[in-house]
Amino acid sequence: MKLRKWIQLGLIVALVVPLTACGQNKASKQANSRPKPTKVVQTPSEDTQFMMGTVVTLRVYNKGKDKVVDGAFKLLKKEAKEVTTNAKGSEIDKVNNAAGEHPVVVSKDVYPILKKAYYYSKNSNESFDMAIGSITQLWRIGFSDARVPSQSEIDTNVKLVDYTKVKLNDKKHSVYLEKKGMQLDLGGIAKGYMTDQVRNYFLNHGVSTAIIDLGGNIYVMGDSPKGTKSGNWTVGIQDPKQSRGTSIGSLPAKNMSIVTSGIYERFLRKNGKVYSHLMDPKTGAPFQNNLMGVSIVSKQSTDGDGLSTATFDKGLKDGMKYINGKADEGVGAIFITKDKKVYVSNNLKKKFSLFSDTGYSYGPASDLK
Repeated sequence: MKLRKWIQLGLIVALVVPLTACGQNKASKQANSRPKPTKVVQTPSEDTQFMMGTVVTLRVYNKGKDKVVDGAFKLLKKEAKEVTTNAKGSEIDKVNNAAGEHPVVVSKDVYPILKKAYYYSKNSNESFDMAIGSITQLWRIGFSDARVPSQSEIDTNVKLVDYTKVKLNDKKHSVYLEKKGMQLDLGGIAKGYMTDQVRNYFLNHGVSTAIIDLGGNIYVMGDSPKGTKSGNWTVGIQDPKQSRGTSIGSLPAKNMSIVTSGIYERFLRKNGKVYSHLMDPKTGAPFQNNLMGVSIVSKQSTDGDGLSTATFDKGLKDGMKYINGKADEGVGAIFITKDKKVYVSNNLKKKFSLFSDTGYSYGPASDLK
């Protein structure tokens, strides 16, 4: 079987909020204050670093932007330090340590991601839950001390997963977890948020054309340097059974995010059984359904990240219904099942091309009814 390598984009779902007149004026002033982008070249300024447990690659196709790439990595390291659950002394760590005791004031950089995480916890009917930390810390999948906890441990900790007991104070920028033992875990949305932060940083530093890749959270920015008439990039959709960069198909995209969630990268193999790192907030255990991977296309990577987790929880039928309901927000998705069937949201059917030599095929429409 011939496998194809493409730029990899992950699954993301976007929430597009209409701008008020005031918001439009603010956005317009910000755009006007940005420096004019330099010439687009074929050979990018780029760097690859390992951080947040994944490989991060930034490529900028505007001339002379090496320092901007360096600055973007500094920004990422700063953001990651504050939103990582496992980093002692981070802002999220301080919130978790104060659970059941008192609110914690967080920075202007961290508060927006908490607001977005709360939104998706509510919007997804708890398929995504920002307070999943008591479960992810119990399993620790992806870390050297990963284990399969006892059912009694799971039963105890899953009672602490309840985003409605996360109290956000917009005026004070404070966060309070009402029950002792509760823990936030923003791993299901943090990379998307940071992807959007890098995109904004690039725009503010004279960059118009770039690829931002935070370990599968990908954003293609501006027109492709190949000079195609449409300006679109060709984006590959990850094969869940193969290494990063191996695709089952492709679609055109520009100024879009693609985020993929799947069971194929971080997992625990124990006693002949494989446990995915994607946890069901209702059961306190890895999701149990026929999905192997979901790729979401959206305008904002934060939205795509949150929606990818939520959609995976819902499974194929309910997940597709959820995504098709967000088509007017610019959101689409590609679902891949364990039996190598592919299902595409209504708004991507004319855009997505499935490669014929990958062993995957389109699933029947009856599976979605």
